[in-house]
Amino acid sequence: MYFIDTHAHLDFSNYDHDRDEVIKRAHDEGVSHIINIGADLESSQRSVELADRDSSIYAAVGIHPHEAAGVDKQSVEQLKKLATHKKVLAIGEIGLDYHYDNSPRETQQEVFRKQLKLAHELSLPVVIHNREADRDCLAILKDEGVEQLGGIMHCFNSSLDFAWQILDLNLYIAFGGVITFKNAGDLRDVVKSLPVDKIVIETDSPYLTPHPCRGKRNEPAYVKLVLEKIAEIKDIPAAELARITSDNAKKAYRF
Repeated sequence: MYFIDTHAHLDFSNYDHDRDEVIKRAHDEGVSHIINIGADLESSQRSVELADRDSSIYAAVGIHPHEAAGVDKQSVEQLKKLATHKKVLAIGEIGLDYHYDNSPRETQQEVFRKQLKLAHELSLPVVIHNREADRDCLAILKDEGVEQLGGIMHCFNSSLDFAWQILDLNLYIAFGGVITFKNAGDLRDVVKSLPVDKIVIETDSPYLTPHPCRGKRNEPAYVKLVLEKIAEIKDIPAAELARITSDNAKKAYRF
């Protein structure tokens, strides 16, 4: 079996002392590719540099809604320049986060739209962050024609109804470590109902470490635990699900 971790942040300082060992462990567990995701201009730059150094790593570049308040015209131009790199597969992660509201909601929405427009300009798929903002997120995605771009709804943790609306917009849905948590019964019901050909797996490393490693720093090697839980929920052999989710990831990111 081999796996694709569709969302990780290995450029973060959490890995400064053992990044190479983390990548090796991922390979040893069957992870063939890791998509390293930008959260601001600096991490997007680091993601590109990391992808340049390792053939198994690709990058997405984008500005997370937490950082939206600091975005100006120059920021978008810098992002555009980064996005032209040959190993950049997507614009992300971008979207809305109404849980923390680290940036004003109106600003989040404006920056989200700007980055969706950039994705159109560059013909790249998108990686969407959505937390407690289903209605506004969906409205913006529809307004900005996301179905023409495709991409991934990252770290899905909403309702089944919202999931179907996301699938209607030509997006894949990513599940991570949360699916293994004891209190994730509703999310497991969503997974059980969704078509397997629209699901991808991720770790969101260093966050959301799956059971039984919860409490430790997350890393791409643990994406296997996410896959095994989804295979159990959907009563599909793990090897078959590994093949399907890897194919889905390649289609979502067009590589």
